[in-house]
Amino acid sequence: MENLRKKNPGLTLYTIYDAEFAPYGRIRTDIDAQELISEARKIPMPEEGSAYVPSVEAFEALPVAGQIKDRLFGGLATQVGYCYGHSSLLNALEWHIGSELNVAATPFVLFLARQEDLADNKLCSSMIKAFYVPEGAVVEIYEGTLHFCPCETSEKGFGCVVGLLEGTNIPHEQPVSDKVLFKKNKWLIAHNENTALIEKGIVPGISGENLQLKY
Repeated sequence: MENLRKKNPGLTLYTIYDAEFAPYGRIRTDIDAQELISEARKIPMPEEGSAYVPSVEAFEALPVAGQIKDRLFGGLATQVGYCYGHSSLLNALEWHIGSELNVAATPFVLFLARQEDLADNKLCSSMIKAFYVPEGAVVEIYEGTLHFCPCETSEKGFGCVVGLLEGTNIPHEQPVSDKVLFKKNKWLIAHNENTALIEKGIVPGISGENLQLKY
């Protein structure tokens, strides 16, 4: 943390243990994720970029999957997958109906905002806060919290197990009228400078600096 703060003097860096995290999520001490983390560490790190898999059979076969389903999602059908790779920029923000579980297989930093900060699906990056998530932490990201790909804290990359309502982040079978509904239960806006996402049809909605975490 101290090294990250020194490398990022222009970025206020909080932790999930700070009071500032309360509007965005909470730490879930009632979910024992040690077996899940051990299984997640078998996943190879991409050499570049990031990889997201919505559902992993090996994760969902563990007893903790039942805890996630019952304690986080109230018994609703749940998927447990992962997001692994390399990223250091804000780049975009997404949100879902229902909470998201993040289990830190490595340390990482999340850029977060709230859905009520949006105005016509637009947001200035000055409204976004950065939170350090230590390795081993089990965190619920509340419904309505804007988030995206974690940021790595070292060249080794980041590893995050992701629990969501079943069907989230799955492609649509039919076209939808909502321009920011990128996939099922995944609303997404890109930073105005992120031409790669914009060229894929993602609506540009984030102005201001494209925040970057240096390490």
